[in-house]
Amino acid sequence: MTVSISAPIVLPPSEAELLSTVPTGLLINGQWQDASDGGTFDVHDPATGEVLATLASATSEDAVAALDAADAVQASWARTAPRARAEILRRAFDLVTERAEDFALLMTLEMGKPLAEARGEVTYGAEFLRWFSEEAVRDYGRYLTTPEGKNKILVQHKPVGPCLLITPWNFPLAMATRKVAPAVAAGCTMVLKPAKLTPLTAQLFAQTMLDAGLPAGVLNVVSSASASGISGPLLQDSRLRKVSFTGSTPVGKRLMADAAHNVLRTSMELGGNAPFIVFDDADLDKAVEGAMAAKMRNMGEACTAANRFLVQESVAEEFTRRFAEAMGSLTTGRGTEPATQVGPLIDAGARDEVHALVSAAVGAGAVAETGGGPVDGPGYFYQPTVLGNVPNNADILRQEIFGPVAPVTTFDTDEDAIRLANASEYGLASYLYSRDFNRLLRVAEQIEFGMVGFNAGVISNAAAPFGGVKQSGLGREGGSEGIAEYTTTQYIGLSDPYTN
Repeated sequence: MTVSISAPIVLPPSEAELLSTVPTGLLINGQWQDASDGGTFDVHDPATGEVLATLASATSEDAVAALDAADAVQASWARTAPRARAEILRRAFDLVTERAEDFALLMTLEMGKPLAEARGEVTYGAEFLRWFSEEAVRDYGRYLTTPEGKNKILVQHKPVGPCLLITPWNFPLAMATRKVAPAVAAGCTMVLKPAKLTPLTAQLFAQTMLDAGLPAGVLNVVSSASASGISGPLLQDSRLRKVSFTGSTPVGKRLMADAAHNVLRTSMELGGNAPFIVFDDADLDKAVEGAMAAKMRNMGEACTAANRFLVQESVAEEFTRRFAEAMGSLTTGRGTEPATQVGPLIDAGARDEVHALVSAAVGAGAVAETGGGPVDGPGYFYQPTVLGNVPNNADILRQEIFGPVAPVTTFDTDEDAIRLANASEYGLASYLYSRDFNRLLRVAEQIEFGMVGFNAGVISNAAAPFGGVKQSGLGREGGSEGIAEYTTTQYIGLSDPYTN
């Protein structure tokens, strides 16, 4: 493993200039403003620990003011022509694409991912804006005759109403666009609460939506050091009609319990524990390539990241050797450095939690084939790690790692692989590698996951329904299903003009 880390005390002019353009206030009713109590919080660079920016920290009163603004324009926004909403989203897509380098650098600074990967997120995130600009004018209802032929059925979709959107820190742009775009397309107004660790990208994105022509009050942004201070009063307010959350399962459960008070529509994209299953007939070159993509996207800090590598006994030694070689060749460093392939973890706590899992696994008999510990120096870096000989009862196979660590364990038969894959309360993403398509289909039918990759390590796409089963969440984001999460269905019974 190559390590290339620097810790600049003074930001380069290009970085400082970009940060000076990012709004640092709260966006309420189209205006950037200070928090009502003047409170602020700092955003840090995880590669150096340095403060990047100081933002206004919204209070509960600010959250309610944001909902006031959203509620005030909900009726007029719902009546806005679908084509008008579509054109705003299309202009937003164009603007995000034009500003791609700014968004990429900003994500690298506040989240740590390498610039090349941040550019990939810009492309992915922008695509939700384009996709839902197209879906906005294709939200079909239906008109038909009742089975007995006496009346007509008219079904239409209506916007659900004001929404609370809570996004995570690991994909600052894509998680915002994946929620905001379908809400805009459906005709809903919003209060967006970005993660306090990486709010800068959402701030710049909100300004971009205004620049694209989004009316005041449709999108309000309340970055804050206190997540509960925002969600608490809003979930108790009868004007709020939906909450969409991406984050951990424990937090999602608490939000669902609070949402029950007003019977809110909920979309929950929660934790994952993705199995990466390699069968004995797999192309090992492709399997290792896919493993690298599925594990190392975002330094492993992704809910879709491969978390458990289940490899058939006869090919386990060879797969593990090749995988460890590939992981060990990666260069770790600050994301802005051209050679960097692996950036820092988000904070010291995340790094320490990853190391605790690795240490416990090694203590239980696992072998660190490469890596195995933190990187010395500034920032929150962890060595890309492959663990072999991991016991099937190890905690690292049951918990979401959220770091660049790949535990490898073995199985004997297809039935064993299915049993091990399903031995989790989570059911988000999964990955299968085999040359036998019938085998892939047979296993996919039996594993309990909302998404399955066949010989593919990256499966997220704006045109596909993203979501899981079991404790990985409710609802789907993206695809034609994505806009349905922001609409209600209304049935109108009509008397048949020919029989009545």
